[in-house]
Amino acid sequence: MLRFAPWKIAFTLTASLIAFLICLPSMIGPQNRAALAAHLPSWLPPNGIVLGLDLQGGAHLLYEVDRSDVIHSMVGNLRDDLRRLLREEKIGISGGIGINPRGVQVRIPDPAEVARIKPKLYNLVPLSSAGPGSGLDISQSDDGLLKLNITDAAIDNKVKRAVEQTIEVLNRRVNGLGTTEPNIQRQGNDRVLVEVPGLQDTNRLKEIVGTTAKLEFRLVAEPGANPGDVDMLEQTDQPGKLPVEKQVMVQGEDLTDATPGFDSRNGEPVVNFRFNIRGGQRFGQVTSANVGRPFAIVLDNKVISAPRILGPITGGSGQISGRFTVEQANNLAILLRAGALPAKLTIVEERTVGPGLGQDSIDAGKKAAYWAAALVVTYMLITYGTFGVFANIALLIHISMIFAALVLLRATLTLPGIAGIVLTIGMAVDSNVLIYERIREESHAGRSIISALDAGFNRAFATIVDSNVTMFVVAAILYFLGAGPVRGFAVSLALGILTTIVTAVTMTRMMIALWYRYARPTKLPI
Repeated sequence: MLRFAPWKIAFTLTASLIAFLICLPSMIGPQNRAALAAHLPSWLPPNGIVLGLDLQGGAHLLYEVDRSDVIHSMVGNLRDDLRRLLREEKIGISGGIGINPRGVQVRIPDPAEVARIKPKLYNLVPLSSAGPGSGLDISQSDDGLLKLNITDAAIDNKVKRAVEQTIEVLNRRVNGLGTTEPNIQRQGNDRVLVEVPGLQDTNRLKEIVGTTAKLEFRLVAEPGANPGDVDMLEQTDQPGKLPVEKQVMVQGEDLTDATPGFDSRNGEPVVNFRFNIRGGQRFGQVTSANVGRPFAIVLDNKVISAPRILGPITGGSGQISGRFTVEQANNLAILLRAGALPAKLTIVEERTVGPGLGQDSIDAGKKAAYWAAALVVTYMLITYGTFGVFANIALLIHISMIFAALVLLRATLTLPGIAGIVLTIGMAVDSNVLIYERIREESHAGRSIISALDAGFNRAFATIVDSNVTMFVVAAILYFLGAGPVRGFAVSLALGILTTIVTAVTMTRMMIALWYRYARPTKLPI
C-alpha cells in the first residue's frame, strides 16, 4: 500500500504540472495570454476556459418558426405537385388550380378520372416520412370539384421538422461567425433559442440568423412577356423593381461552396460560388441558351445583381457582385454555405447580457469559491494536522484538473458550473475525511501505524467509490435530461467526481507514503 514505484510518482507529478499549465492561461487576462503562449510548449492549449453567456455577456435571441410561412410553403408545394400529377396522368381539368388558405382546389369534370386519380392525391402530402398516412383532407362535390386541405397533423409535423432543420442551419451560420460554444436548442414546439457568448454586436447576429438566404437564379423577363409568368422584384443595388421570370432556372440548394473575395477588375468585394454536378450542368445549359440576356441573382425575393450573360459558363462556378462591403460579402458567403432556412423566423425575445453583469457573476462565483476553499482548508488543518496539509494539496490539484479538463473539452463554464465546482470542493475532502477517520479508528484499535494506514485506505475505498458512482449517475441524468445551465452544472460535477477519486485516493496515498518513508513517525498526527 505504501510502496510507490518511481515511475508512478513521476507520472503523478507530471500530470499535476500539466494540469496546472493548461489552466494557467485562464488565471491571467486575455492581453497577457499571447505573451504566455510564447513561453509554453506548442502542444499545450493557448486559450483559457470558455465562459458562458452569464459570465462574459453576449447575445440572447429567441426565435419562433412562422407557422403561416410553413403553411404557405406547403400549399405552394401541393399546388406544384398536383399540377405535375395531373400532367403525368393526363387528367383534364376545368379552369385552373385554385388556392385556399389551407390547400388547393381543382375541378375534374369526368367522374371516372376523379375515381382514378383520387387515391394518388393522398400521397401528395404524407403525414410523416417515417410511416404511412396522408396529411390531406379531400372533399368532393357533385360537379367534380375537389378540395384538398392540409390537416393540422401534417402542419404540426412540418413545423417540427422545420425547427430541427433550422437548428442545423443556424449552427452552421453562427459557427461561421467564428464564435465559441454557441448554444442553439429547441424551446417548445416551434421556437429556437440562440445564445452566443462574447458577441456584443447583436445586429450582426440578427442579420445572419434572421435572413432566410433563399438563393435563386432567374432570367430577367423580356418585353412583352406574359404578366402571369413575371414577378416584379425589388433591387438592392439601385431603386425600382425589375421584371423577373417566375421560373427558377437554378436553385441555390445546388451550391457546394461560397467564399468572399475581390473582383480582379475593379477590386470590389464579391462572393465566389461553386455548384455541384447537377447545378453546374443546369447553369451551363441556361447560360449557353441565353447568351446576351440579363441573369438575375435573387436572394430572398430581392435582386442583388443582374449581370448580362456574355458567354456560356460551363465550369460550374461563378461570381456574385452587388456593390457589397467586405462584411456584407462575408456574411452572404456564410449564409450561402449554411443553406436556406426552411421557414421564416420571427424574434420573440431579445436580450443582451453586458460584460458588466457577467463580471458581477464572476465576482460572486469567485467569492463563493474562495470562502468554500478557505473554510475547507482551515477545517482540514485544524482537524487532521499534517494529514490535513496533504488533503489541501490534493484539493488544489483537484481544482486544477477540473479546469484543465474544461479547457481540453472546450466546455463552457457557466455560473451553475461554478456552483458545481464549489460543490466538488466539499466532496473532494469528504473522501479524505472518510479515509482519515478510518485510519484513526484502526489506530485506536491498537494497530501499528503501517497497518492502520493500509486498513484506512483499503476499507474506505469501497465506500468512496460507491458514493461517487451514485453522484456520477445523478450528474449523467442531469446532463442527458437537462438543458442549458443544468448541463453546465452536470459537466462540472461529473468532472469533479472523476478527479476526486484520483486526487483524494491515489495522490493522498502517495503523499502519505512518501511522508512515512522519510519521516518514520512513531505515532500518527491525527
